[in-house]
Amino acid sequence: MACRMFEHRFAVLGSVREVAAFHYGSRSFDCLAPPGCFLRVHHQEPLADNSVNEFTMWVGPVPVYWKAVHSEVRETGFVDTQLAGPMKSWVHRHTFERVSDDKTIVVDRVRYEHFSGWRGVRSQILFAKTSLRVLFGWRAWATRRGVRSICCDV
Repeated sequence: MACRMFEHRFAVLGSVREVAAFHYGSRSFDCLAPPGCFLRVHHQEPLADNSVNEFTMWVGPVPVYWKAVHSEVRETGFVDTQLAGPMKSWVHRHTFERVSDDKTIVVDRVRYEHFSGWRGVRSQILFAKTSLRVLFGWRAWATRRGVRSICCDV
Protein backbone atom coordinates (compact mmCIF):
# COMPACT_ATOMS: atom_id res chain seq x y z
CA MET A 1 0.00 0.00 0.00
CA ALA A 2 1.12 3.52 -0.69
CA CYS A 3 1.87 6.12 1.93
CA ARG A 4 -1.02 8.52 2.51
CA MET A 5 -1.21 12.04 3.90
CA PHE A 6 -3.84 13.67 6.07
CA GLU A 7 -3.84 17.31 7.18
CA HIS A 8 -6.14 19.15 9.54
CA ARG A 9 -5.82 22.75 10.72
CA PHE A 10 -7.82 24.84 13.14
CA ALA A 11 -7.57 28.10 15.07
CA VAL A 12 -7.36 28.35 18.85
CA LEU A 13 -7.90 31.48 20.92
CA GLY A 14 -4.70 31.25 22.90
CA SER A 15 -1.00 31.91 22.52
CA VAL A 16 1.44 29.32 21.20
CA ARG A 17 2.67 28.99 24.78
CA GLU A 18 -0.86 28.20 26.03
CA VAL A 19 -1.53 25.70 23.23
CA ALA A 20 1.80 23.98 23.95
CA ALA A 21 1.04 23.94 27.71
CA PHE A 22 -2.24 22.14 26.99
CA HIS A 23 -0.62 19.53 24.75
CA TYR A 24 2.33 18.98 27.07
CA GLY A 25 0.14 18.68 30.17
CA SER A 26 -0.49 15.27 31.72
CA ARG A 27 -4.28 15.50 31.19
CA SER A 28 -4.26 16.33 27.47
CA PHE A 29 -3.97 12.71 26.37
CA ASP A 30 -7.27 11.83 28.08
CA CYS A 31 -8.94 15.06 26.91
CA LEU A 32 -8.15 14.35 23.26
CA ALA A 33 -9.72 10.86 23.20
CA PRO A 34 -13.11 11.11 21.48
CA PRO A 35 -16.35 10.23 23.29
CA GLY A 36 -17.20 6.55 23.20
CA CYS A 37 -13.52 5.68 22.93
CA PHE A 38 -12.37 3.98 26.13
CA LEU A 39 -8.66 4.53 26.73
CA ARG A 40 -6.38 2.40 28.92
CA VAL A 41 -2.91 3.88 29.34
CA HIS A 42 -0.23 1.23 29.92
CA HIS A 43 2.71 3.61 30.06
CA GLN A 44 2.97 7.39 29.71
CA GLU A 45 6.01 9.61 30.05
CA PRO A 46 6.01 13.42 30.16
CA LEU A 47 6.19 14.77 26.62
CA ALA A 48 9.86 15.14 25.68
CA ASP A 49 12.23 13.88 23.00
CA ASN A 50 12.24 10.06 23.10
CA SER A 51 9.31 9.85 25.55
CA VAL A 52 7.00 6.90 24.97
CA ASN A 53 3.23 6.46 25.34
CA GLU A 54 1.68 3.02 25.27
CA PHE A 55 -2.07 2.52 25.38
CA THR A 56 -5.07 0.56 24.16
CA MET A 57 -8.15 2.37 22.96
CA TRP A 58 -11.42 0.64 22.27
CA VAL A 59 -13.25 1.87 19.20
CA GLY A 60 -16.61 0.36 20.09
CA PRO A 61 -15.81 -3.29 20.83
CA VAL A 62 -12.51 -3.24 18.91
CA PRO A 63 -9.30 -2.90 20.97
CA VAL A 64 -6.55 -0.92 19.22
CA TYR A 65 -3.09 -1.17 20.78
CA TRP A 66 -0.69 1.72 20.14
CA LYS A 67 2.88 2.54 21.17
CA ALA A 68 4.41 5.86 20.09
CA VAL A 69 7.65 7.76 20.61
CA HIS A 70 7.91 11.55 20.58
CA SER A 71 10.57 13.64 18.87
CA GLU A 72 11.31 17.23 17.85
CA VAL A 73 9.53 18.43 21.02
CA ARG A 74 9.51 22.24 21.00
CA GLU A 75 7.12 24.97 22.11
CA THR A 76 5.99 25.16 18.46
CA GLY A 77 5.06 21.48 18.22
CA PHE A 78 6.25 17.89 18.25
CA VAL A 79 6.15 14.63 16.32
CA ASP A 80 4.76 11.30 17.44
CA THR A 81 5.74 8.16 15.56
CA GLN A 82 3.98 4.83 15.97
CA LEU A 83 6.40 2.11 17.10
CA ALA A 84 3.72 -0.59 17.28
CA GLY A 85 0.05 -0.48 16.48
CA PRO A 86 -2.64 -0.81 13.86
CA MET A 87 -0.82 0.93 11.01
CA LYS A 88 2.19 -0.15 8.97
CA SER A 89 3.49 3.37 9.65
CA TRP A 90 2.15 6.54 11.28
CA VAL A 91 4.05 9.80 11.74
CA HIS A 92 1.99 12.66 13.20
CA ARG A 93 3.48 16.16 13.22
CA HIS A 94 1.75 18.68 15.51
CA THR A 95 2.63 22.30 14.64
CA PHE A 96 1.54 25.41 16.56
CA GLU A 97 1.70 28.52 14.34
CA ARG A 98 1.44 31.99 15.89
CA VAL A 99 -1.16 34.25 14.31
CA SER A 100 -1.15 36.87 17.09
CA ASP A 101 -0.47 37.05 20.82
CA ASP A 102 -3.81 35.38 21.51
CA LYS A 103 -4.46 33.25 18.42
CA THR A 104 -2.70 30.10 17.23
CA ILE A 105 -3.23 27.79 14.28
CA VAL A 106 -2.78 24.11 15.09
CA VAL A 107 -1.74 22.01 12.11
CA ASP A 108 -1.86 18.21 12.30
CA ARG A 109 -0.07 16.44 9.46
CA VAL A 110 -0.15 12.66 9.42
CA ARG A 111 1.83 10.48 7.03
CA TYR A 112 0.55 6.92 7.30
CA GLU A 113 0.46 3.58 5.57
CA HIS A 114 -1.92 0.67 5.98
CA PHE A 115 -0.78 -2.93 6.17
CA SER A 116 -1.80 -5.27 3.39
CA GLY A 117 -4.16 -8.18 4.01
CA TRP A 118 -6.70 -8.41 6.85
CA ARG A 119 -4.72 -6.01 9.07
CA GLY A 120 -4.94 -3.43 6.29
CA VAL A 121 -8.68 -3.94 5.91
CA ARG A 122 -9.11 -3.40 9.67
CA SER A 123 -6.98 -0.23 9.72
CA GLN A 124 -8.67 1.13 6.58
CA ILE A 125 -12.04 0.78 8.30
CA LEU A 126 -10.86 2.30 11.60
CA PHE A 127 -8.72 5.04 10.02
CA ALA A 128 -10.57 5.95 6.83
CA LYS A 129 -10.36 9.63 5.77
CA THR A 130 -13.87 10.24 7.15
CA SER A 131 -12.90 8.72 10.52
CA LEU A 132 -9.77 10.86 10.62
CA ARG A 133 -11.83 13.99 9.89
CA VAL A 134 -14.17 13.14 12.78
CA LEU A 135 -11.27 12.29 15.12
CA PHE A 136 -9.35 15.48 14.36
CA GLY A 137 -12.55 17.55 14.47
CA TRP A 138 -13.07 16.26 18.00
CA ARG A 139 -9.44 17.00 18.87
CA ALA A 140 -9.89 20.59 17.63
CA TRP A 141 -12.90 21.07 19.89
CA ALA A 142 -11.11 19.45 22.86
CA THR A 143 -8.00 21.57 22.30
CA ARG A 144 -10.00 24.80 22.18
CA ARG A 145 -11.81 23.80 25.37
CA GLY A 146 -8.60 22.68 27.10
CA VAL A 147 -6.68 25.82 26.21
CA ARG A 148 -9.54 27.98 27.54
CA SER A 149 -9.40 26.14 30.89
CA ILE A 150 -5.63 26.60 31.05
CA CYS A 151 -6.03 30.28 30.18
CA CYS A 152 -8.50 30.72 33.03
CA ASP A 153 -6.00 29.16 35.46
CA VAL A 154 -3.12 31.45 34.43
